[in-house]
Amino acid sequence: MEKIQAQIMGEIISSNTSEAHALYKKSCFGEPKEDKINYTLSEALFLVEKNKMEIFSRNKKTSKQELINKIKRIDKKIQIKYPVFKDLRERGYIVKTALKFGADFRVYNKGQRPGKVHAKWVVFVDHEAKTIKWNEFSAKNRVAHSTKKKLLLAIVDEEEDVSYYEVGWIKP
Repeated sequence: MEKIQAQIMGEIISSNTSEAHALYKKSCFGEPKEDKINYTLSEALFLVEKNKMEIFSRNKKTSKQELINKIKRIDKKIQIKYPVFKDLRERGYIVKTALKFGADFRVYNKGQRPGKVHAKWVVFVDHEAKTIKWNEFSAKNRVAHSTKKKLLLAIVDEEEDVSYYEVGWIKP
């Protein structure tokens, strides 16, 4: 498969190539919007790292480092979110944004596609040095419970290793 040729305009990275549409159908990368596939910043960075995408800005190829610098300006949490996205995708999960839930990601079980089933987890990402208050933890748990998903806390350390903690409700 040839590399996907994508354009970055502001905060949007998109492609209308046949390769982009084929990868969406095969692996759920991106979201169809009109005749294009729009990518999240994490998806685009992942595809560039895997040598499956080239990104252009005003017809000039963007280097990986230029892309990283642009993404860091757009998303201040990308340095802790991206290792989680990458780890989950490499484990075979489909990872999508969860902005409408106030979370970082929603994650679909292996082999399941968004739109066909509901996500298994809603993921909140934090750095290991950050502490959260009990009411913040409770709010995250309520979001997961009210959306019928399990809460997955993804904690990223200094080496960008990720530890996961699944939280669920039990009835005594």
